[in-house]
Amino acid sequence: MEKTDVVTCFLRHDAEVLLLRRSEAVGSYRGQWGAVAGHAEGDPDAAAREEIAEETGLAEAVTLRRRGEAFDVVDDERGTHWVVHPYLFESEHREVEVDWETSEFEWTHPTEILRRETVPDLWGSYDRVRPTVETVGEDREHGSAWLSVRALEVLRDEAGLAAWGPDGDWSGVADIARELRDVRPSMPVVTNRINRVMTRAQHTPERIEQYAREVIAEGLSADEAAVSAVADRLPERIATLSRSGTVRATLERVEPDAVLIAESRPGREGVAVAESLAGETDVTLSSDAGLAWAIHEWGAEAVLVGADAIRPDGAVLNKVGTRAAALAAAHDGIEFLVVAAADKVSPNGDLVIESAGPETVYDGPSDLSVCSPLFDVTPPDVIDAIATDRGVLDPAGIETVAADHRENADWAA
Repeated sequence: MEKTDVVTCFLRHDAEVLLLRRSEAVGSYRGQWGAVAGHAEGDPDAAAREEIAEETGLAEAVTLRRRGEAFDVVDDERGTHWVVHPYLFESEHREVEVDWETSEFEWTHPTEILRRETVPDLWGSYDRVRPTVETVGEDREHGSAWLSVRALEVLRDEAGLAAWGPDGDWSGVADIARELRDVRPSMPVVTNRINRVMTRAQHTPERIEQYAREVIAEGLSADEAAVSAVADRLPERIATLSRSGTVRATLERVEPDAVLIAESRPGREGVAVAESLAGETDVTLSSDAGLAWAIHEWGAEAVLVGADAIRPDGAVLNKVGTRAAALAAAHDGIEFLVVAAADKVSPNGDLVIESAGPETVYDGPSDLSVCSPLFDVTPPDVIDAIATDRGVLDPAGIETVAADHRENADWAA
């Protein structure tokens, strides 16, 4: 049986993927649901981009997230042997322009694949590119809110498999939930959102999948509410650092005249943010070491940062350099503002400071120790406001949120 190479491309926006129903005009699998797909003659990467352009019109709106390992799908009924090359792309928006091969399309949670009549082994393709406990644990590029959604996707998918797939049960899904709670100890938003799903779910995979979808939606809307809580306080010249999706959304809302941003080593996430803002506003990129001075010399009127965690006493853990920026703001008499979802409040105040490898600072022959924290802790007395989806929280409000999170953690007791 001759082998034919094909690509299967999942486009994801927020936590849903684009599924396409094949029209009656195509030569195979009419009426069945699939992803963007097509023959991969020569270069599968180029073929993936071409198919996305032809079938959705989203070629300029997508970013490659993951290539999956190619695998074989044999359709004995049709006498075909497909070699499937799976891909996952992130899409900036959902404005799709389908071609004649598609009769209808839908942005939906990928667990719907398990419930629908699809092209052969569509779940097998998705399984090779979907988020896992490992990808959440190893990601050093994205912020905690983004990673919490990916963690919820892992839980949703595992619950969907347990509920609708060939095997799986509550205990296996609960084990995955426990792994996810511990995978990023510096990011309580991951733990808090997993705990909320498991507390609501009442020990059934169907309910876990349902509530994972709901908490994903809550998480995505939480940032918008937090932005609303801080937007009116912001001036025209704003300093920030690292990459926070909530900060980025805030800047889009308020459209400041100028933004100062630190590069944020070792990942240099701030550089990507600066590039994304260039053309929208006046952007100045600063070295990390120069940020405190730049806040003064550049004339920042406020400093705005996100948070990876918030202690019950109001201290904030964020990308290293945040503490220095807060002290510089206090010295210059300008506001230091934090914008973050309330799910980032740590239940017990236990914060883990992750470190970069020592080689990012020194790889020479001398016998010396290296301090290379990825995060630092900013004390509450230099923070002017913590804006969340529950409004601007004072110390009592933060402790109330922490108590709610502690209660949700009891499911695993």
